[in-house]
Amino acid sequence: MKKIGVVGLGIMGQPMAGHLLNAGYEVFVYNRTASKAEPLIKKGAKVCGTPAEVAQHCDAVVVMVKADAEVEAMVLGSNGLIAGARPGLIILNSSTILPQTSKRLAQEVAAKGVIMLDCPVTGSGVQAKEAKLTFMVGGDKATFDKCLPLFLVMGKQAFYMGESGAGSYMKLANNSLMAINLLSLAESLTMAYKSGIDPELFLQVVNGGGARSAVAEAKIPKIINRDFTPAFGTAMLAKDLGLIYELAKELQIPTPVMASVREMIHMAVVKGYGDEDVCSVIKCYEELAGVEIKRAGNYKSPAQV
Repeated sequence: MKKIGVVGLGIMGQPMAGHLLNAGYEVFVYNRTASKAEPLIKKGAKVCGTPAEVAQHCDAVVVMVKADAEVEAMVLGSNGLIAGARPGLIILNSSTILPQTSKRLAQEVAAKGVIMLDCPVTGSGVQAKEAKLTFMVGGDKATFDKCLPLFLVMGKQAFYMGESGAGSYMKLANNSLMAINLLSLAESLTMAYKSGIDPELFLQVVNGGGARSAVAEAKIPKIINRDFTPAFGTAMLAKDLGLIYELAKELQIPTPVMASVREMIHMAVVKGYGDEDVCSVIKCYEELAGVEIKRAGNYKSPAQV
């Protein structure tokens, strides 16, 4: 495969396309906001007017958009990928959507001779820029093997999870754990800071024991520097939590902790933090606790006052 398409050039899609260009692939891109393609055009990407046009040129197309409805529009819409696809085209859907949607779309495109893998990723915009994403892939195993070089250009590893939909199941389970970790970090960090503990020292101690968390490693520096630029936006997490809720109903499993997490993330969105990084949920805790978590020297515990 030499000609690869990328549909969706947001926080994740743009660096993924950039890595493909750097690896020597001929890359065709589409984004509803055309201006987002400009940095890639300078690197040699060819911009297309519709997803169908992307499909006409490519051996495989990566789709990285926000939600189920958008994926369906990009794939099956009047100017979607399937409208321009030749038999044998591979669609790599890296968007986070419901497993049932992944299964249905794979079945529908198969009728046209097109193969679709659900291959969402772990990691945020930071990992996308550094090509350190992990792909969780559901669908045809032979197609996974064929596409493995693409995954390893855009990320650091890829796991074959099983039949169609398995990648989407794994993604929602992963995001469930990440969201719970995020809220547990917010609560424990607020507790430590209001007690007068240096948040950087807090991170060092956490990293040395059983509570170690990649979420803590990534988000504490952003919190104490008051940097809420989105690596993964709060509104996007709220969307994913809605998918997790639907999946829990499908599987008939209890998720009481996730119910509390959903409420706090919803609160953050309502307060206007939807376009900020997910760690902005800390501001909800800060408001309730009467503190603002910063680097050492900016806060004294009540016992020190």
